[in-house]
Amino acid sequence: MIDGAKALRKAVQMVLGEEGLVQRCRIHKLRNVLDHLPEEKKAQAAWRLRAAWGHKDPQAADKELRKTVRWLDGFSPMAAASLLEGLEETLTVQKLGIGHTLCRSLSNTNLMENCFSLAAHRTRRVKRWDGARMILRWTAAALLAAEKTFRRIRGCEQLKDLGKVLRELETTSTLKAA
Repeated sequence: MIDGAKALRKAVQMVLGEEGLVQRCRIHKLRNVLDHLPEEKKAQAAWRLRAAWGHKDPQAADKELRKTVRWLDGFSPMAAASLLEGLEETLTVQKLGIGHTLCRSLSNTNLMENCFSLAAHRTRRVKRWDGARMILRWTAAALLAAEKTFRRIRGCEQLKDLGKVLRELETTSTLKAA
């Protein structure tokens, strides 16, 4: 899950290669598209995007998103281009065929942002960072403290299914590479 920053996408590609799966944050994508629209079109565009991403079938979702791109292109080419950029990556978790509840939890970066926010809050008063080791110690301590406030992911019972799908993908991609 990434927010769409090109540097993050490149880093994922460098570490995991072309086989690395990327889920773009739908919340960030929605905001980026809406930022290009006039006020009177924002509600309808948001409704269309949420409805498209709400489809269980990734092909139907893709079709609806592309229809929305054509609709946007009529009055805001920048919004259409924003949606088209990374459109496929907003459907990654749906393409894996996991349950709708887990799909919703993993289709945005809220889980990570909450964790980092809690860690930043914990370290907010540190004024003098004394080298890299201190930064690592404080970050680890802050993340361990943040962990105590974590709740269960919605759809966590579907994580086993996700693990199975990812293992199957890993096996088939290894066979292709060999």
